Amino acid sequence: MADQDVFGIEQEALPSTPSKASSNRDAIIVRTSIIGIIANAFLAAFKAAIGIFTNSIAILLDAVNNLTDAFSSVVTIIGTKLANKEPDRKHPYGHGRIEYLTTIVISVIIMYAGVTALLESITRIIKPEVAQYDTISLVIVAVAVLVKIILGRYVKSVGMRVESDSLVASGTDALMDAIISAATLVAALVYIGTGVALEAWLGAIISLVIIKAGIDILREAMSKIIGQRVDAELTHGIKETICSVDGVHGAYDLILNDYGPQRLTGSVHIQVDEDVSAREIDAITRAVQRKVYDQHHVIVHTVGIYSENREAEGDVRKIREDIDKVISEHEEVLQVHGFYVDEEVKRVNFDLVLNFDAKNRKEVYAQIVREIQELHPDYRFQVVLDADITD
Repeated sequence: MADQDVFGIEQEALPSTPSKASSNRDAIIVRTSIIGIIANAFLAAFKAAIGIFTNSIAILLDAVNNLTDAFSSVVTIIGTKLANKEPDRKHPYGHGRIEYLTTIVISVIIMYAGVTALLESITRIIKPEVAQYDTISLVIVAVAVLVKIILGRYVKSVGMRVESDSLVASGTDALMDAIISAATLVAALVYIGTGVALEAWLGAIISLVIIKAGIDILREAMSKIIGQRVDAELTHGIKETICSVDGVHGAYDLILNDYGPQRLTGSVHIQVDEDVSAREIDAITRAVQRKVYDQHHVIVHTVGIYSENREAEGDVRKIREDIDKVISEHEEVLQVHGFYVDEEVKRVNFDLVLNFDAKNRKEVYAQIVREIQELHPDYRFQVVLDADITD
């Protein structure tokens, strides 16, 4: 049931998972994958027939590559279905990361196809066999190139739109296949014109390109599972959205956890006036959560509070100026935030954000605190060492 906050904004419970959006996304991924399966199956059949008829290893390898593409689409469908399973007690954050595991499976399939093709090409280089081409075969290969370009652009664009790494990988692979098939066509024309056979060598090059593509896809998927840096455009957008909420004077310490495509959750600190009431803070934090979810589809489950001095005068201003002067001498410092001076108990709080490239972050941190403490011995400094987790 909806509640009314102090600003008159209707608040509803944030969903634990983007179920409706995920359902629409899943339908798009499945439909696109089915199109890929059908197209690749037809292309594989045509290329296999041509490769056998012309005795061309390069065209046969292209046919095998189309089959792996079709199988990859099947894996994508299965992974997408599993990833959209409802959260349970054992997996309270859902099953979205299965999509990253799906991408890993696809990368292994691609690498296996590449290694197999490379071994076959080396065999043909050692024991060459003469290929034979006719006009019909070359025309069909040319048509296959065109189909792959259209299919690749379509699948990749859909993948980028719905944030599906598997579809993006499939689309990229299809575009690469188009280039490789075009190269095969060129090799055939060279053979017809000069009698120089390049098929086996071209097959080896194709194999290496396929292997590299598989490695790149694997590296990207592993990086996301490990926990890579979130896109700077997204984090900047979220912070701007938070700062647009009435009563918020700054957004810091944004941490986002990736539980699968379009399944981001996280926490953030906001800076507010020191004299706002608990009732007002409650309304502000709920407004922040709702606005971030509505505009970015990100669930902010925790909103921490930094208090801000209403009047930066006297000791407050002097301490801040001295802090700015000290950190200006340390290039490792990226930001100081959460600054607050409690003059009654003589305590200063702030967070110090240091670059990951700093050789010894703890030593730099201790040095800065020591320098500031020497300037204001009557105050006790509580400084939190932060890292630039998000831009």
